[in-house]
Amino acid sequence: MPDSSLPSLSPARRVFHRVTRPMTLTPEQVQRTRREVPDPGPDPSFTPLTDEDYAGLSQQLLHGHKGPLWIFAYGSLIWNPGFAVGRIRPAVAHGWHRSFCLELTSWRGSPEIPGLMMALERGGSTTGLLMEIAPGHEAEGLDALLRREMPGREHAGMARWIKTRAEGEDIRALTFWAGPTGPIVVSGLAPETVAWRLAHACGHAGSGAEYLYSTVAKMDEYGLRDRNLWHLQHLVAEEVARWDQT
Repeated sequence: MPDSSLPSLSPARRVFHRVTRPMTLTPEQVQRTRREVPDPGPDPSFTPLTDEDYAGLSQQLLHGHKGPLWIFAYGSLIWNPGFAVGRIRPAVAHGWHRSFCLELTSWRGSPEIPGLMMALERGGSTTGLLMEIAPGHEAEGLDALLRREMPGREHAGMARWIKTRAEGEDIRALTFWAGPTGPIVVSGLAPETVAWRLAHACGHAGSGAEYLYSTVAKMDEYGLRDRNLWHLQHLVAEEVARWDQT
């Protein structure tokens, strides 16, 4: 199992992880989906949260919680956690499945071609990683997560405690964007539509294809499988390959 060394706190890590089984989508194709996009700055439609707001959210989430602080990671947190990581355990969250249902006009998308990022929607189950905020770093680790996942007051309800199972043990874990609501949620897109958007959308933080590749590749290092993500990376690879035919 890979080491759980302390991560870089940069906004995005463009690292191509070693893949133990061949993916159709290649690092070379992912590089083709990237382009330089200026950072548009904070979204004016979001109401900024203050330091006091984040402190209050942390206190609310930790009320009554005892023991290790586990985070259930299913997307970018798997390969770019942004907090000091202690133990890492593969786990399953029953009753939730990954869905590219968050539409973004910045970060990994633009107003011209909105990007898509993952959330957890109801139904099924999903594999992921339980990542412990390193003991002694809980306060700053949770604060970093809240600031990353909740840039505005409109997102303040997007943290949720869920039940996960790891090695036969039920573990309560905090996750983000489970059961999302609001105008940026676009559920029910066909896989071909999702793949086209991931191949073409890019923002100042990178492309949708890069986000997908990094997630699938890092999951592979831990022996985690998601057949829908595996199918998507194949569809994205096919879309990028078609660029040479036009």
